[in-house]
Amino acid sequence: MLDFFQHAKPYKGNPTIIRLQKLAKELEVVIPVSFFEEANNAHYNSVAIIDADGTDLGLYRKSHIPDGPGYQEKFYFNPGDTGFKAFKTKYATIGVGICWDQWFPECARAMVLQGAEILFYPTAIGSEPQDESLDSREHWKRVMQGHAGANLVPLVASNRIGRETMETEHGNSTIKFFGNSFIAGPTGEIVKLANDKDEEVLVAEFDLDEIKSARHGSGIFRDRRPDLYKVLLTLDGEKS
Repeated sequence: MLDFFQHAKPYKGNPTIIRLQKLAKELEVVIPVSFFEEANNAHYNSVAIIDADGTDLGLYRKSHIPDGPGYQEKFYFNPGDTGFKAFKTKYATIGVGICWDQWFPECARAMVLQGAEILFYPTAIGSEPQDESLDSREHWKRVMQGHAGANLVPLVASNRIGRETMETEHGNSTIKFFGNSFIAGPTGEIVKLANDKDEEVLVAEFDLDEIKSARHGSGIFRDRRPDLYKVLLTLDGEKS
């Protein structure tokens, strides 16, 4: 397991980011680049946001770090310290969470409060090694559809396919990733959905000005009551 730390690289001068900066500029597309970040003696699950001209717009470090059979991420990653962000790209202001972040409505809301017009979640989720009968794919989709609908923004979720087996001292640990990458519209409806076996490219178009108008007209941000949400700053639900 210690061998995996050799794959971590610093943010600045990272060869993967540099390569994809060139590609983003060539294709005039925005690319969120996921990578294993080494920062002195700290390690993060990070994403750099590359604009359509190749500019590096900044870094987000995964905030929520899971720990469970097959997903022992706390061994490798420190909790992110960047806070949630919105990045103004050539085409839209976007927010990017990473995998486990997608289960937390606070993450999505924080990004949209900062102006995110589209939410992105690069993901690696599949079967549970301790019980292959567990299948969370529909739950996974519904939760993120809820983020889209609750915030009235489109949402893009990309997920792996295939099977991965790792040898451990307790035997082999296998995860079958269930794909099902999708794009949800601003009311949570799935507009594009990939299958669970093949690599696919999903494309959808949205009128962000029209969605912005609908979001403002809905009142869901106008009628927020941050003064009543202090309980969200606690772990046990007790007021401080």
